[in-house]
Amino acid sequence: MVVQERGIRDRYCIVGVGETEYSRNSGRTTRAMAVEAIRKAILDAGLTAAGVDGMLSYQNNDSTFAPFVASDLGIRLNFYMDVVGGGSSTEALIGLAMGAIEVGMCRTVAIFRSMNGYTEVRIGGTGARAAAPVRGPDLAQRPFGMTSAGQNFAMTFMRHMYDYGTTSEQVAHVKVAHSKHASQNPKALLKERVTVQDVVGSRWIVKPLHLLDCCVETDNATCVIVTSAERARDLRHRPIHVMGVAGRVSKPRIDFHWAHGPISRVAGYYAKDIVFPMAGIGPEDVDVTGSYDAFTFTTMLQLEEYGFCKKGEGGAYVSSGIIELGGKRPNNTSGGHLCEGYTHGMSMVIENVRQLRGTVDDACPRAAEGVHTYDDTPGRCRQVKDAEITMNLGWAVPPTGSALILRR
Repeated sequence: MVVQERGIRDRYCIVGVGETEYSRNSGRTTRAMAVEAIRKAILDAGLTAAGVDGMLSYQNNDSTFAPFVASDLGIRLNFYMDVVGGGSSTEALIGLAMGAIEVGMCRTVAIFRSMNGYTEVRIGGTGARAAAPVRGPDLAQRPFGMTSAGQNFAMTFMRHMYDYGTTSEQVAHVKVAHSKHASQNPKALLKERVTVQDVVGSRWIVKPLHLLDCCVETDNATCVIVTSAERARDLRHRPIHVMGVAGRVSKPRIDFHWAHGPISRVAGYYAKDIVFPMAGIGPEDVDVTGSYDAFTFTTMLQLEEYGFCKKGEGGAYVSSGIIELGGKRPNNTSGGHLCEGYTHGMSMVIENVRQLRGTVDDACPRAAEGVHTYDDTPGRCRQVKDAEITMNLGWAVPPTGSALILRR
């Protein structure tokens, strides 16, 4: 176990969030979308462009670099960095932003992800990626037919089913829950509620994944703004404090990760020993989770590894109703990647910030006033009552993960 000092807890806050529409035809450049998302986050925070002097972004050769976006917004940067990465980057970059502020390189950091993930560079073996040369990690994957994320992750999922008797029907409840949440979300791409039979009856993609076990692909940009707790007190919204963060934690091997340790083990097994001691809490203290749902199985596996249930009991956990609105610990209350839109994790942090503020953008009659009915009728409320602590569980691939714990 990694032992962490708790000195960083509550010293930094997320003060602004912003996003574009989640669509399958943006008709825009990633630069234009990034500008919109960051501008919305700046306004949400009650800042001006001059109040932001740091910028971080992540991409997989599918976005626009931070200094170009900053110039469009009239921002002069004291610190910026663009990193290669997709899933699990949001939580990691929030930690890096905190570090940059801590050592005095800047005061306030905008973190963004902008991607035409449907009309340009798609995640699987289609679109622009299909023509890319075989190099780097591809050398350990593509020759074996492991081109798409589903192909790459399938053996981890299948091994869990083999070892613990997990069923497709159990895991389908993740999609069912997230579809219920998306039906309450005006900006979700997919708002229709589905059943377990809908999921397991949809066509195979790669076993054990059916079509409805897989996330949507979308064009979008998203942004969160991080600053010190001292500065946050003077801004527009209730400060949302960072209690703990773990960024891009890995298993002993990244390439052939199944060669070391249980095949069904994912990196959250290690990340939990960083983030919970830092925050000074345990899984039982978390009110809302945002677990990366590139697939239904990724959510289940992470909830296990972070200790929300015992190893091998993930299927029973996600099918028990606990992860639904009205359950003990709702997960991905916006609909997540399975239903709202695919953002490589940023939207899940945005949703949890809004949950802690009590300002989720649902269709309650008085939502604009911050008043919610907590009504599960489709098209109505998805605000969790009295949420105090949320947790984001980031995922890139089975051997890499990140985590973030926030509080009101």
